[in-house]
Amino acid sequence: MKRALLIITVLFIAVISTACINNFAVQELNNKAQVYLNNGDYEAAIDRLQASLDLDSTIYETNYNLGVAYIKANKYKEAIGVLKKAAEINPERADSYYSLAVAQESYGQKLLNMSTKASSEDNSIENNDDYDTEKESADEDEALSVEQRKAKAVELYNDAVASYKKYLEKAPDAKDKDDINNEINFLEEEISKLGLGE
Repeated sequence: MKRALLIITVLFIAVISTACINNFAVQELNNKAQVYLNNGDYEAAIDRLQASLDLDSTIYETNYNLGVAYIKANKYKEAIGVLKKAAEINPERADSYYSLAVAQESYGQKLLNMSTKASSEDNSIENNDDYDTEKESADEDEALSVEQRKAKAVELYNDAVASYKKYLEKAPDAKDKDDINNEINFLEEEISKLGLGE
């Protein structure tokens, strides 16, 4: 009996020690990532936060900060995934919905900018016999047609509107409430324009 109690005690101490070491490592990685974020080194921050998630993917702050780092690095698709996870972990935190909306809106705008650029390049291709039609990038967004990009942008804008509304629902007294409502109105107008094929 004493031996069984001793084994259980040792295992319990080992589990607690491992948890403490992981928590310390996660905190260290998150602190270092914050320094990188503050200095504008978003890729280094992303690396640290990703390593932190590898140790413990259930921490809201790590997921949220990684989402913000992805936004600052213009990696909106990645930001959306991580910010959705942050909102799942702590659905009462309004800031995750706001940042998610920013990522969704920015990604939609990126797709529309790609569509505009592709349309102007199509016009210049007709007048340029030396144009190389082979794509240099395997990026899936670039492989989409202009109409597919517009459709995806509309979907992202609708998601952004829903996320902004969720933000206002979670933070009804937000100081930026009027700005957010103006942004929602702007996005709804853009959705309407894109829906008409403009």
